Amino acid sequence: MADLEVYKNLSPEKVERCMSVMQSGTQMIKLKRGTKGLVRLFYLDEHRTRLRWRPSRKSERAKILIDSIYKVTEGRQSEIFHRQAEGGFDPSCCFTIYHGNHMESLDLVTSNPEEARTWITGLKYLMAGISDEDSLAKRQRTHDQWVKQTFEEADKNGDGLLNIEEIHQLMHKLNVNLPRRKVRQMFQEADTDENQGTLTFEEFCVFYRMMSLRRDLYLLLLSHSDKKDHLTVEELAQFLKVEQKMNNVTTDYCLDIIKKFEVSEENKAKNVLGIEGFTNFMRSPACDVFNPLHHEVYQDMDQPLCNYYIASSHNTYLTGDQLLSQSKVDMYARVLQEGCRCVEVDCWDGPDGEPVVHHGYTLTSKILFRDVVETINKHAFVKNEFPVILSIENHCSIQQQRKIAQYLKGIFQDRLDLSSVDTGEGKQLPSPQSLKGKILVKGKKLPYHLGDDAEEGEVSDEDSADEIEDECKFKLQCNNGTTEHQVESFIRKKLESLLKESQIRDKEDPDSFTVRALLRATHEGLNAHLKQNPDVKESGKKSHGRSLMTNFGKHKQKTSKSRSKSYSTDDEEDTQQNPGQLYRLGRRRKTMKLCRELSDLVVYTNSVAAQDIVDDGTTGNVLSFSETRAHQVVQQKSEQFMIYNQKQLTRIYPSAYRIDSSNFNPLPYWNAGCQLVALNYQSEGRMMQLNRAKFKTNGNCGYVLKPQQMCKGTFNPFSGDPLPANPKKQLILKVISGQQLPKPPDSMFGDRGEIIDPFVEVEIIGLPVDCCKDQTRVVDDNGFNPVWEETLTFTVHMPEIALVRFLVWDHDPIGRDFVGQRTVTFSSLVPGYRHVYLEGLTEASIFVHITINEIYGKWSPLILNPSYTILHFLGATKNRQLQGLKGLFNKNPRHSSSESSTQYVRKRSIGDRILRRTASAPAKGRKKSKMGFQEVVEIKDLVSEATREQDGVLRRTTRSLQARPVSMPVDKSLLGALSLSASETAKDPDGKDNSLVQI
Repeated sequence: MADLEVYKNLSPEKVERCMSVMQSGTQMIKLKRGTKGLVRLFYLDEHRTRLRWRPSRKSERAKILIDSIYKVTEGRQSEIFHRQAEGGFDPSCCFTIYHGNHMESLDLVTSNPEEARTWITGLKYLMAGISDEDSLAKRQRTHDQWVKQTFEEADKNGDGLLNIEEIHQLMHKLNVNLPRRKVRQMFQEADTDENQGTLTFEEFCVFYRMMSLRRDLYLLLLSHSDKKDHLTVEELAQFLKVEQKMNNVTTDYCLDIIKKFEVSEENKAKNVLGIEGFTNFMRSPACDVFNPLHHEVYQDMDQPLCNYYIASSHNTYLTGDQLLSQSKVDMYARVLQEGCRCVEVDCWDGPDGEPVVHHGYTLTSKILFRDVVETINKHAFVKNEFPVILSIENHCSIQQQRKIAQYLKGIFQDRLDLSSVDTGEGKQLPSPQSLKGKILVKGKKLPYHLGDDAEEGEVSDEDSADEIEDECKFKLQCNNGTTEHQVESFIRKKLESLLKESQIRDKEDPDSFTVRALLRATHEGLNAHLKQNPDVKESGKKSHGRSLMTNFGKHKQKTSKSRSKSYSTDDEEDTQQNPGQLYRLGRRRKTMKLCRELSDLVVYTNSVAAQDIVDDGTTGNVLSFSETRAHQVVQQKSEQFMIYNQKQLTRIYPSAYRIDSSNFNPLPYWNAGCQLVALNYQSEGRMMQLNRAKFKTNGNCGYVLKPQQMCKGTFNPFSGDPLPANPKKQLILKVISGQQLPKPPDSMFGDRGEIIDPFVEVEIIGLPVDCCKDQTRVVDDNGFNPVWEETLTFTVHMPEIALVRFLVWDHDPIGRDFVGQRTVTFSSLVPGYRHVYLEGLTEASIFVHITINEIYGKWSPLILNPSYTILHFLGATKNRQLQGLKGLFNKNPRHSSSESSTQYVRKRSIGDRILRRTASAPAKGRKKSKMGFQEVVEIKDLVSEATREQDGVLRRTTRSLQARPVSMPVDKSLLGALSLSASETAKDPDGKDNSLVQI
């Protein structure tokens, strides 16, 4: 946003002139792929929050939020403009608006340069204002916009007034279930002008405040004000100290709260805080569930890199799926400004000696490597100065490798110079603090035995993120006469082959590899590709025609050589003799040629394959694993893996079979101390929400310090009591009420549907022993201000890595519908009365009270888990934990039951599914019991968030108590509150006992 600074100081006259033109509307040509331009009237709404156009088949959805605009570029810079014939449009009349998570572009052409200049200036002024807002200003602005928009949408005839019938319709839309008599009474009280029977916007604001008067906050105010209707300065200070656990509360601070949040001028004069001011304060960022101090970097940043989790992106350039989507340089700018500190660049030989970036052996579009480096250089340190790791996947010839090195050195310049970096004691990695403003190149390095005079050499190519088998790659060959039908048929076969050969299951959505999803990706992407690349249809006329033909034979032994890569089969015999070797998985050993210039740019981040690991004290190695390989290591050798991660970096990336860009569950790899867990940032969903929550703490700088226990020593993350000597945290969470909870986003009837029946589910996500969930009862017919007043209690063994996930559901006769969520790191929770705002929803929140206690003594592991013997305290497992690094990667793996059990999937009838959903819905008016819960083996549904069994059938936790939950106090169990037989003990999908106490 640095280029927006100049727009903040525009003269008021110029700003108003731009706003007037934009709000009046301008006819422009909207360019689209594969079609002629469409003439539309574009205008800025009266609140200056949305860009709209008409006519449009999207109707109300034809809008772009100013908040969602990433950047505005002048001239013919976008891909769509580049496809237009030269001279087709005057560049001074063209501009592009990039918006949304996928960097969608809106390409517009005005009738004259002055109009284009006005729109560019006006949009950048609005963007600059938003970028400079503090959290309180943004909260107030979004609230005011929401109220105004609510009024306008309720005003069906557009006369600027609301009658009683429109108010009743609005009540239903807002999920308010009040008696019509009560609504009419408030309506009449708010209707004070001469025009009786209707409400103006100002009168509606009064009506809305009456309707929004919260009983829970009013009772809270009374309880701390000696039953008065206001708080004095002294009473407010006492409330902040005692309930909100705030330190250094001064009189001036309290007076400032009254000045900012009190509505009544009379109360301001008396220096007291009334109910409206108190409500405004409690709903402000000052009383958010997230610790405001954690919006800044607060952790120690002087430890070695291996002591930090590092926000990492996979195939950063892609905007969608892995096969057919667009590659865009702007994706690098977007993820870097979101806090990502490790980005991936797949480099391939391009035309005219210029290396390009795209997903190899697929139909994803190509972008120039030079453009990628320039974008990274421009945006890497805009919001924070901590180092960026450039993960280079090199598939280029020696000539183009030299071009890559030339661009890296020429564009990054001294940002690549690490000669002055302090590495601290011994051979340890440097710290993020010492690497500020630096860019680390992660890639292959020539072996030391070659000597410094060797210009090139061969290196291992086994840790490439491109893991699709040779038989499953799109081969580029010269073959004339390729038709559209042949291409589509070929891709369809490829997708089906990927589906059959995939050996993994998405830990969140086992349906992500279904034929339906694959074919949808095929049709959408293929059509776009064929329109954009007419040369595919006419390849017979092109000298470089492409034919996507290949051999589908199963693992045929081939030996092929090119100028850039050579493939050796020497290791294949070793693999056959020792088929269980983790790192090979039946693959041929591949090598590639690497030039000295590129090798020398790699300093602390040398990419190595598992078989190349030697316990020689070397630092600076980065081990890369796909999720499938990493899963085996974590399951079988988690403690040794943790020891390795105390000195070196490990990168985990999604399986190549996740062609829809779905994400795996990062939690097991974080639990093993893996630093670079790379996700597809373009894909929203549960996994990215967990990733976003984890890295939001510590100022969202992309580096989060690992727990000290992971940096020194070791423990078994799968143990029933992994840290017996450490105190545990007890989270006592009182779920009080909800505010403005909307209907589910995928509600069948939309706003006309029934008023929701909400309940809240709270989930702890961390070590397996800490993973559990609990939920409130259901409140009937009230999404506007439901009240639960229920207390949920959890015990957390390692709070430093735990996440707390708040979910709101709408109870349904045959299950539940997802309303919204918010995920926060346990360490960022603030005690006291707090609002939890649901992510992506303007006004929706839940009101909670948080208490966090430390638990000692009686919570010993012998009580928590009788199977935990005294041998654990005497270090009986120490020898196994401290085995050499070769043992970590080269031992024959045992096939885990969780992997083998997925080979056969039993189908269930639709009736069976419905019965299971019905039986699992929480009973209204009854308390929901908790169960032990393991995130590492639970498979989640992406849309509904419902758990699934391994056979793919939806599973709901039943009302009967099956196991003592992790969060239940032990003394209650010992008093006989819970009685279990051995047959009732809950087990996880691996067949292991998942309970901690059996009585």
